[in-house]
Amino acid sequence: MIDIKKLREDFDSTVAKLARRGVEKDVLEKARDLDEKRRALVAETETLKAKRNAASKEIGKIAKEGGDIAAAKEEMRKVGDRIAEIDRDLAQVETDLRDTLLMIPNIPADEIPTGMDSSANVCVKTVGEWKDPDYTILDHITIGEKLGFFDFPRGVKLTGTGFPILLGQGAKLQRALIQYMLDVHCQTQGYTEMLPPFVVNSASMTGTGQLPKFAEDLYHCQIDDFWLIPTAEVPVTNFYRDDILQAKDLPVKLTAYTPCFRREAGSAGKMTRGMLRVHQFDKVEMVNFVHPDKSFEQLEILVDEAESILRGLGLHYRILQLCSGDMGFSAAKCYDLELWAPGEKQWLEVSSCSCFTDYQARRLNCRFRDTDGKTKLVHTLNGSGVALPRLMVALMEQCQNADGSITIPEALRPYMNGLEKLEPVK
Repeated sequence: MIDIKKLREDFDSTVAKLARRGVEKDVLEKARDLDEKRRALVAETETLKAKRNAASKEIGKIAKEGGDIAAAKEEMRKVGDRIAEIDRDLAQVETDLRDTLLMIPNIPADEIPTGMDSSANVCVKTVGEWKDPDYTILDHITIGEKLGFFDFPRGVKLTGTGFPILLGQGAKLQRALIQYMLDVHCQTQGYTEMLPPFVVNSASMTGTGQLPKFAEDLYHCQIDDFWLIPTAEVPVTNFYRDDILQAKDLPVKLTAYTPCFRREAGSAGKMTRGMLRVHQFDKVEMVNFVHPDKSFEQLEILVDEAESILRGLGLHYRILQLCSGDMGFSAAKCYDLELWAPGEKQWLEVSSCSCFTDYQARRLNCRFRDTDGKTKLVHTLNGSGVALPRLMVALMEQCQNADGSITIPEALRPYMNGLEKLEPVK
């Protein structure tokens, strides 16, 4: 969540910055007013407690001298009742303040484009080029069926729409991509691999910003109050919840493969064909815990680390810097990596690399001890390295041959037993 001091000490500037994300001023006024009320109640109760302590000593002195203490005791009873009343009010105000702050997104970095939707995003880099071949590129559904990659109808039978089944060569290709990505991150980029739980508690979802804002998009196990993870970002980032890291150990870089589960209640009808938008998918995630002075610099490194996967596969892609209104809720600055899918004739997002500044860390109470001995909030970053369904789509379409086979990128061949092509099933 944002630092409440920004609303206390720099309200107008904070309002202007968050207006770039479409945040209404009245929400920020509510948070500021609740904070002022909370501080007033704290000040009053501290004054009354000091008064009660002083009076207790005085009452003891009067009693020792044989004086009448009835009136003083009655006065202190009233003070005690008022303190109890304030404590009840304070508990409610603190709850209301936290609930309000949890619904306010992160403050966007000054240098990012201003805009309310993807039309204001800026392409900062394009790698490779695509020229349509002299044969028709089949879309991923058609070519996938010829190759025996997946079975959508049986996925619907087992679960419902948005839960595809990968088969044979498709399952093997996806497994190879996961192993390739983890090896790149761990062997060449300094990441430590983690295999976390695929379900988490509400505190973990709140820590990374999924709750309470996006509850309707998540799968909830109500009996245990567990949530199926929408991304490995949640368990990996919460690994250091309520912990204190050491400055000398930063940056800490963790990576994990997990399945991801998203109801995406607000996405009905959007890119739902085949593998383009599914409710369960695999992804490799990278999470960084960094010194505040290095976070935006580390974001550029993180983008390059995600890019390295696409470069290694020899795919045509581009990088967008997202505008203020199109970023994720918790992000201060974000880049999207998109692959060209010629069969779909559109760009497909396969990674978002974000810097969250101290926004998540404040929720997580994740700190580090700096060289001056003081504890401070870390800055967190994450990026997909990368999401599998759309990577599979783009790879199937970009690497497609006239005979319906798919050329396996050279970097993947060691993970596919040296196989160079995937042939249609006969």
